[in-house]
Amino acid sequence: MITFYPGPSKVYPQVADYAAEAVRSGIVSLNHRSPGFMEVVKEAIHLLHEKLAIPADYHIAFVSSATECWEIVAQSLTGETSLHPYGGAFGKKWAEYAYRIKPPFNLSQADTLCIVQNETSNGTQVNREALAQFRQDFSGLVAVDAVSSMAGVEFDWTLADVWFASVQKCFGLPAGLAMLVYSPDALKRAEAIGENEHYNSLLFIHENFSKYQTPYTPNGLGIYCLMRVLQQIPPIARVAEVTRKRAAAWYAFFEQTMAGSPFNLLISDPAVRSDTVIAVEGSEADVKAMKTAAQQAGILLGNGYGDWKNTTFRIANFPAITDEEIEQLTHFLRTYPT
Repeated sequence: MITFYPGPSKVYPQVADYAAEAVRSGIVSLNHRSPGFMEVVKEAIHLLHEKLAIPADYHIAFVSSATECWEIVAQSLTGETSLHPYGGAFGKKWAEYAYRIKPPFNLSQADTLCIVQNETSNGTQVNREALAQFRQDFSGLVAVDAVSSMAGVEFDWTLADVWFASVQKCFGLPAGLAMLVYSPDALKRAEAIGENEHYNSLLFIHENFSKYQTPYTPNGLGIYCLMRVLQQIPPIARVAEVTRKRAAAWYAFFEQTMAGSPFNLLISDPAVRSDTVIAVEGSEADVKAMKTAAQQAGILLGNGYGDWKNTTFRIANFPAITDEEIEQLTHFLRTYPT
């Protein structure tokens, strides 16, 4: 089955070999505070800086998921409350979760701005120019959920103080691991707030990762496989170029080749279309029939999500997906009876 599901999505095929390698070598049996495992953590962090062009003074930690990062931002980095401009289901979920931890009694005193860079639910994104405007207009910390774009899209990391993503999308890895990237200013904010009551308090996380250790027993297999995937992939500038070209080809395909079909792009404004998740709309009956026919042809399309659950399907445009797989899907769509 070829999967275009937008998360968990296709895993790099080499990951099977990397996992076997980790078992055979004994990496997965190492104590997480042992020198051997600390070397794996150190190398993975080094490669993230190198391959994703993360500034040297930005810190990196591993946590369980992007959802956990929502919690860390709310409890360790938000003094009063946070602002959450959003345009989709995941931005809304983040706001609801954050406000359970830090209720918004007075939004005029918000000190943290929370942005979903790539809204997986409807195939939209906040581009670099918009992020720069947010950065200019907001005086507090800026935190960015980059779950569906990190390792597929090139960022100007200085436009935010906190970035985070899970690995089951553009990193081409199984779910169960996430990266938290935070600036010196974010660390200063954490120190000023002084919240250190939880296993995932940022101060406790930072104390451990400054020694290439983790505050709890981590997903050692995931960290090892991340390290090996980072060794294999090109620098982000090259990856992002491919992502942009593929996205442009997908949008042109639906605007031109699929013109007159029952299906249209959900997002009409090219300026806010995602580079990594293409959302296509149609009637509930047509979308259901399309997904069923695709599955019978050995292709898994992404379901709709939230308000668009029954009237859209989504196509992942992640680096692990090959040109040959894209050609198989476009051939299926071209020949699909309308």
